[in-house]
Amino acid sequence: MRASPQPVAIRVDDAQRVSGLLQTPREARACYVFAHGAGAGMAHPFMGAIANGLAERGIATLRYQFPYMEHGSKRPDTPKLAQATVRAAVAEASRRVP
Repeated sequence: MRASPQPVAIRVDDAQRVSGLLQTPREARACYVFAHGAGAGMAHPFMGAIANGLAERGIATLRYQFPYMEHGSKRPDTPKLAQATVRAAVAEASRRVP
């Protein structure tokens, strides 16, 4: 059974927060954390299709935005900020889907 995605806020640092979508099927046995590519955000239909397919198989997902996409910029974040965002998303998933 698949669950609907729920919006979450992910704190990257004191100055940055990004949006996420957490989709947790009942009795999820794992959580897959994944980010969008450079051309589309977390709400892209392809990302939703992957999340739905995993949910049908009992796997939760956390999709999230990188700060540049969150702010509507076309220029990707610095590696330092991008890596901090990935770490924050993984920590948030661990907290919400133990």
